[in-house]
Amino acid sequence: MRRLVLLGGGHAHVHVLTEMAREPMPGVQAVLATPFARAIYSGMLPGWMAGHYALEQCTIALEPLARAARVELALSSVVAVSAGERTVMLADGRVAEYDVLSIDTGSVYDRDAIPGAREHGLFLRPLEHFVQLYERLLALPTDRLLNLVVIGGGAAGFEVALALHHRFNGSGAERARVCLVSGDSMALPSFNPAVRERALRVLRRARVTLFNQRCVEISAGQVLLDNGARLVCDVPLLALPTVAPPWLRDSALALDADGFVATTETLQSTSHGDVFAAGDVASRSDRPLARSGVYAVRAGPALAINLRRRLAGGPLQPWQPKANSLYLLSCGERRAIASWRNFGFQGRWVWAWKDWIDRGFVARYAEPAAAPEAALPISAERGGDAAP
Repeated sequence: MRRLVLLGGGHAHVHVLTEMAREPMPGVQAVLATPFARAIYSGMLPGWMAGHYALEQCTIALEPLARAARVELALSSVVAVSAGERTVMLADGRVAEYDVLSIDTGSVYDRDAIPGAREHGLFLRPLEHFVQLYERLLALPTDRLLNLVVIGGGAAGFEVALALHHRFNGSGAERARVCLVSGDSMALPSFNPAVRERALRVLRRARVTLFNQRCVEISAGQVLLDNGARLVCDVPLLALPTVAPPWLRDSALALDADGFVATTETLQSTSHGDVFAAGDVASRSDRPLARSGVYAVRAGPALAINLRRRLAGGPLQPWQPKANSLYLLSCGERRAIASWRNFGFQGRWVWAWKDWIDRGFVARYAEPAAAPEAALPISAERGGDAAP
């Protein structure tokens, strides 16, 4: 019996589970280890924050997918990987042994990158924690204007700032002042000038104040910038650049300069052919790819094929994503900006397009294929052994 461990419930692994349900892998014993029973689709999170979606519309339940795929679900986070011993240690003390390991846990934030952030900041990730704390933010008393400061000038920070503006002020009554602290550079530095110019106009129209400075400290009630300015702040929301999970450092896997798993065109580790990685936790050694949900989603089909072939001993399939990707940025209200190559487009029709794509992605995994009628629970097939 070959052992497959799927580490993390990211976008690529959601697709792998669906393919395993559609076409079972004979002779394979599989486990999905993830701390959360659902995957929150990051592409729809700003829309949920703005009030356009119920949270259930933005989530994919992992337990039905795992059951249909005949994959055991271990609800625990990873604390260590040993590529030499082919083991994964989970936070609850269990150890999973593998013949093939696939990592799709995403990246994380460095909670100590800004002094005071750990104690006072509301971090965007993990998404499961964020949504619970955001609901508390919505319940705060509204007898005065709230001062909300979003820290991070990338796509996530831009979308979060505008989602906050729409949720608190979109009804006409101003309930919050929103600031966006973008860091040393301009907002959306990785996007083309046409998109950045459109984004700046949207921020100005929404009266979201943009500061092109770094946040150097967060304390109770204020945010300190590197130019000495102090911003009054009730809640700082952090959408920082992500970093590699710290448990990768001692895994013996080859890592890139930033600590992410170095992978080949087949999504394999460059140092261990029995380990695969996709999504934000991975870094291509042959070509740079942005850490974006776009590539995590697109890696799913190739990952599913190559895991199956590795377990069966067949040849692997290279995955070469397109050089140009479409990015759709939500603007709080039901408008969005599209970025394609050197062009930028904007309007309600872009939001409708994004809404159609996002709803379609979640719906694709809402109804998992049924497992074979004769199938027994995995724990029963093992004679009642506990999950690894």
